[in-house]
Amino acid sequence: MKKILIINGHPNPSSFNFALAESYLKGVIASKAEVDTITIAKLNFNPNLQFGYQKRTELEPDLLESWEKIKKADHLVWIHPVWWGGLPAITKGFIDRLFLPGMAFQYRENSVWWDKLLKGKTAHIITTLDQPGWYYRLFYARPSVNQLRKATLEFCGIKPVKVSYIGIIKIADESQRKKWLQKVYNFGVQHK
Repeated sequence: MKKILIINGHPNPSSFNFALAESYLKGVIASKAEVDTITIAKLNFNPNLQFGYQKRTELEPDLLESWEKIKKADHLVWIHPVWWGGLPAITKGFIDRLFLPGMAFQYRENSVWWDKLLKGKTAHIITTLDQPGWYYRLFYARPSVNQLRKATLEFCGIKPVKVSYIGIIKIADESQRKKWLQKVYNFGVQHK
């Protein structure tokens, strides 16, 4: 049975991203698949990778538990908004602190190459925008997607990585929001 992990990267529990995460969760539950969640805003950790990779900072219990969930999952679903073209700071800090050498990837000795330690997993990024998805791709070259998809997930061996844009959030009425919630519920049912 496929093991799905929903990672919610929005810091505000009253956000539409939380509603999307809940809708995806309901879809997975309806499909009878195994599912777990990480709500980054509820974790107790320092998001600052203070010493880079020069010195290891001990992982807090919430990060250790999150890593166990990531290791067990077959499919990671990342739900987050795009702010200033990128990920929310707390989500970036979660990645910085957790996707470390020896855990998510391993540089090879005396080489520019690395081993991808998260092979065999897939992912889906569901991201909200205050602009059309085509505009974000065409005019900004979708920096948050490049960062999370290419420079993090695929770098660590996770593929394929599907991307879905939800927006324009700021001008959406209740009817449109319900359509998006249904769309994300269907993703959950289908394990996309």
